[in-house]
Order: sequence, then C-alpha cells, then structure tokens
Amino acid sequence: MEQQSNGFPVLEVTGISKAFSGIYALRNASIKIFPGQVNAVIGENGAGKSTLMKIISGVYGNYEGQVLLNGEIVKFSGSKEAAEKGVVIIHQELNLIPELTIAENIFLGREPVNRLGLIDYREMHKKTTELLSRLDLSLNPFAKINQLRIGQQQLIEIARALLFDSKVLIMDEPTSAISDHEVELLFQIINSLKAKGVAIVYISHKLNELFQIADLYTVLRDGEMIGTGRMTDVSRDGLIQMMVGRDLRSRLNKKTTVLHEEILRVENLSFKNPVNKNSFLVNQVSFTLHRGEVLGICGLMGAGRTELLEAIFGLFPKYVTGKMFIGGKEQSINCINDAIRAGIALVPEDRKLQGLILNMDVAENTSLASLDRISRFSFINRKKEEELSRHFIDKLRTQVTSSQMEVRKLSGGNQQKVVIAKWLAVNPKILLLDEPTRGIDIGAKAEIYNLIDELTEQGIGIIVVSSELTEILAISDTILVMSESRQTRTMKRSEATEEIIMKAALMEIE
Repeated sequence: MEQQSNGFPVLEVTGISKAFSGIYALRNASIKIFPGQVNAVIGENGAGKSTLMKIISGVYGNYEGQVLLNGEIVKFSGSKEAAEKGVVIIHQELNLIPELTIAENIFLGREPVNRLGLIDYREMHKKTTELLSRLDLSLNPFAKINQLRIGQQQLIEIARALLFDSKVLIMDEPTSAISDHEVELLFQIINSLKAKGVAIVYISHKLNELFQIADLYTVLRDGEMIGTGRMTDVSRDGLIQMMVGRDLRSRLNKKTTVLHEEILRVENLSFKNPVNKNSFLVNQVSFTLHRGEVLGICGLMGAGRTELLEAIFGLFPKYVTGKMFIGGKEQSINCINDAIRAGIALVPEDRKLQGLILNMDVAENTSLASLDRISRFSFINRKKEEELSRHFIDKLRTQVTSSQMEVRKLSGGNQQKVVIAKWLAVNPKILLLDEPTRGIDIGAKAEIYNLIDELTEQGIGIIVVSSELTEILAISDTILVMSESRQTRTMKRSEATEEIIMKAALMEIE
C-alpha cells in the first residue's frame, strides 16, 4: 500500500536502521511526510516509533539510511539544529525543567532580549500569555512547572513547540494526559497549522482519535514498516492487525464480578489544598472496595482523582481527614510505609518522575519497594533481586535485553511495566493504578487488562483512575465519578454509559 498525496513530501526517510546494544529498534524503515497533512505513525510500544522520530528530529545522529528535508539530505547535530531548520518535536516524555517558570521553559535557549542585552521578561510574559490563550489555559506565565499537574505540563510542551515557525511538527502522544476539551482545542490548532502548510507527524495509541484527525497512516511493527496509506482506506480492525499481527477483541463484555468481603472502606475523606487552605483537593469522598473488585474513578482534569489516590496512600497526611478501614479495621495511614504495611500500593500517574529511578537498572527498580525482603543486615542479596526481577519480567512480558538494562533505555510501555512490577513485589491487598495505560499501545493495554483480571481473581482490590471512558467501562465493576473535588455519582458498570459518566463529571453535586 503506498501513501498518496498531492505534491512532494516535505520530509522523507529511506532505509533507516538503528540498533541499541546489537538489538535493532528500526530496520530499513521508510516514511514520507507531506505538507498540510496529518501523518499518523502507529505501532505498539517498542515498534520503533519514538526512535524514528528522534532520528528525524536530530536526537539520534548515529544511524543507517537517509533523512531528506525538501529533497536535500540532512543530518542534524541535535534537536536545536533540527528546530532551526523547521523540524520540531513534542516528546511523549516531558522535557521541562521543574524549577523554572512556564515562560522560562517555553523560551529556554531563545529568550528575547532588550536593548541592554538583558532578558526581556515583559516580552516573554506577553508572548507566553498569547500562547497559553491559544490553548485556553488560564495560568500565570511565571508559575513554576513543578506547581502544575502532568496534563497542564503536556500543554506547556505544545505551547513551546508552537513558538517555532515549524515546517514539520512531530507530536508524540500529545493527548495522553489532557482532557477532552483540551483535545478539541489541540485539534483546532492542528487544523490551523495544516491550513498554513505545516506537516504534522502524529503518534497516538488512541485509534478513534486518529480517525478524527489523521489524513495518512504508517504502521510500524518490530522496527519495520508494515503498511502505509490513507486513513479513509483502512478500518480500525485493519490497523490493529497490522500493529500487533493478531486480532484483539474488545473487553466491553467483561464478565460480572461476584463481590466478596469488604477490603477497603473510605468514609468522608477530605484533602485540604496545601496552597489554599480554604479549598479542598478532595472533599467528603466515601466508598467501599471489595476483594476482587475493580473500582474505576473518572472525571475531568483537576477533579481530584489523583489526589484521592495520594490521600489514601498517605502522601500528605497533614492535610487529610476522614476514616479508612482495611479488612473492617480502622487504619491510620500517616506515611507511605504505613500504607505499604497495610497492604496498599500505588502505581503513580507520572512514571518517569514518581515511579522510577531512570539511571538504575530494571532489577534495582523492581526491588525498590521491597528491599526488606531481599536484604539481610542492610546488604542486598543480588541473587534474590535478580530472581524477583526475572519473575516479573516473565510475568509482564517486559521487553528487556537483561535485568541489568537501565530503565531510561526502555520504551514508555516497558517502563510502566517495571513500575507495576515494583509494587506487585510488595504483595499488595489493594492496588491503586493512576492512568496505568497512559501512552501504552493497544497490545500492551490488553496485557495490563489481563493482569488486572489475574490480580482480581487472586482477591486483590483494585482502584483505577483513567481519562479514557471506554477503558473505565471495560475494566470496572463499580464506577465513581468526581467533579470539582467531590464525588457526583457512584454506580455499577451495568448502569453506566459514557453519556451518564460525562454528565456526572461536568456537574456539581446532585
């Protein structure tokens, strides 16, 4: 199948191969990117998508094959040179500096200066405000990045890319942590960029999204180009089969779970805002979780979903009130160690910042939360650590060359599997999963869904926060909806529809 488009490609890669430690991430891959069109690059985690984009944008300079920009062979020395030539990338993993402000991050390396040669902060403030306005973000340009939620940070990455006069704009999972409203705004911006002739390379695992916004597609599998063509000429099932080489069926017919005894009960849980003591991040939330049950929590960004999990896990005990009962007995969770001892584990939303130590290897990361089980007299038993790591590598089918491979070298999906392994190693009774499939391909999602099934069959109670309503409906037994820090509705899956959930997420208390 050949891509077809009017005119000539603005960017073309031919015969690209790239290996890491002797293992090929890309093998003889080729793609054409056309101006004024959204070119979707699709594939499972580890298929080579991000590696290809890093080659195109100058992050990786050592590769076989050619990159042509407007018909001329180019080899960028780095992403800065690529951006200067009009090829800009928005990475899936955020590349912001937490201690700098929004404006400083957006203008980093290209700060406007006044006549005295000093940074013109007034001009930075003005242009930053204009960019944020385009994304419908009411944020102070001088607010620090570490004060923002991950979804807001992702929008700042997009704002930074919009500052360039791009010929080719690469978006790697740009909607993985933003709300439906923000997705609509992003699509409006993409359409305006298309009208100006900008070529958009769009990577996403959300296939419904691709059928909305993409003109062309290229599918990668195991580092090779499998198929390419117009989105109007392919079906969702056709794309999935090209991506994974097998047919994956929907889980919407999940069997009804027989509820066992109560494992967790939360009564009137509140989490005061540490910055504004007169407001709440979570306000008077109550629910019950049973053994073997999946409780799905949904709501718009800022509704308090993540904060609810953080409160349960004891991250901010000073600001949390209410009661928690585990196995029918009231528990005081005043720190993370209290939570772990009580049988609670949390897989956080931001795996890179909160879940992993990136310069440590897979085995070391896997054992981080359970060192007491593999240590004696404060010395780690490396053999036990290796056995623990190998068990979860096999169980989760994590793609690694060895357990000594540095976590930072793994794809996003495989990094997520290491985070999950770390917390499964503590043998939890209650597992809190915050956006567990964010930025993960459809095949890896199916594996995580199967893992959730296995864990519930073992009697583990699971609470899942997800921004994808289809996911919430597919995996949950009970659904709790939040809006403006409070729960607006709790229902069984059999009662729920996307319309009912969205109505509850957009309203205040019934």
